[in-house]
Amino acid sequence: MGNVTTLDRSGTDIEALMARIGADARAAADVLAMADPQAKSQALVAAADAIDAGGADILAANRTDLEAARTGGLSAALIDRLELNEDRIAAITDALKAIAAMDDPIGTVIAEWERPNGLRIERVRTPLGVIGIIFESRPNVTADAGALCLKSGNAAILRGGSDSFHSSRAIHACLVEGLASVGLPQTAIQLVPTTDRAAVGQMLTGLSGNIDVIVPRGGRSLVERIEAEARVPVFAHLEGIVHIYVDKSADPQMAADIVVNAKMRRTSICGAAETVLVHRDAVATHLPVIAEALARAGCKIRGDATVVANVPAATTATEADWGREFLDAIIAIRVVDDLDEALEHIRAHHSHHTDAIVAEDAATVARFFAELDSAILMHNASTQFADGGEFGMGAEIGIATGKLHARGPVGVNELTSYKYLVHGNGQIRP
Repeated sequence: MGNVTTLDRSGTDIEALMARIGADARAAADVLAMADPQAKSQALVAAADAIDAGGADILAANRTDLEAARTGGLSAALIDRLELNEDRIAAITDALKAIAAMDDPIGTVIAEWERPNGLRIERVRTPLGVIGIIFESRPNVTADAGALCLKSGNAAILRGGSDSFHSSRAIHACLVEGLASVGLPQTAIQLVPTTDRAAVGQMLTGLSGNIDVIVPRGGRSLVERIEAEARVPVFAHLEGIVHIYVDKSADPQMAADIVVNAKMRRTSICGAAETVLVHRDAVATHLPVIAEALARAGCKIRGDATVVANVPAATTATEADWGREFLDAIIAIRVVDDLDEALEHIRAHHSHHTDAIVAEDAATVARFFAELDSAILMHNASTQFADGGEFGMGAEIGIATGKLHARGPVGVNELTSYKYLVHGNGQIRP
């Protein structure tokens, strides 16, 4: 029996389409590896200007996506991730300009040394090649991912979710306009033009060796599928099961301010706090302040027996609530006997994304930092700062929770590899 051709709803041959996209991306990557750094920056500034000028069209496309999302029953958290407004468009253009202004990483000497035999060795940054980014809901990822890949000399193949299809297309058109304005290949940043899931399957095969790495950005089911099926390396980005431990040494008002911001600033992002652990000696002094502040902000509390006994508005947490990414105005609070119990709980339930401690005792903070294995650990700061832009990276493709190559916010430098340049003056090995 011959191969069965997979067609999308328009009759497009998905395998042929993706093969062409892969080949075009590889050709573009070869050009980008040698591209003038100034041209890459100018392309990003031009793209930002195009997004600014085309804001009305982008918002109109976004309204189309939002209407379909609401009709389809998409959750409030995913609708918040999907929705664009003037402020969010301005944030996209600001991120593009920030990335454009960053130093170009390609060719940067990371380290250099000289051997006793006179050989001089340099380790220099190089592009990864072609990066496939598979993401859900957030149309701003189109701009962030495309810009970071371009700045780091990589070609990008973007496959957004069906819910953000029209928004992503409108943003992508502006990126292409920026590339064209400086004569860089318009195929340097490609958006898969179909919502058919078969396109994802094709990307996971590596497109005949044309994709060098896959970056998933979405829920657990997406990431798990990609990790299970991908035939190329994956920068894993898992859900944000984010914890805050409030120690007995913490300032009560600081703890309340941090917890409320970490949970409620934007409940739909992966850096939003989902569980708060309170030291038992802080129940009388800290828990009421935190609970009252959360209630004023409109957050529902699910707690253990001690929390329910001390917070009238709290309901009893189920076992499933520990380790749940609510992505909503809901938080789980548990009382722990000490730091050891807090660490044990976090290790059992977190996703190695971001965890925080609010404390004034330096020894307690040092133990928290030393004994927890999360991509990002924070002290006396909101977990909403778990973001590449806030780290000074301009933007991010995601928060990598694996341990190989990239970890934490994946920015320009994390999208590079390196090679060794060895300089001699006639040495031969005995």
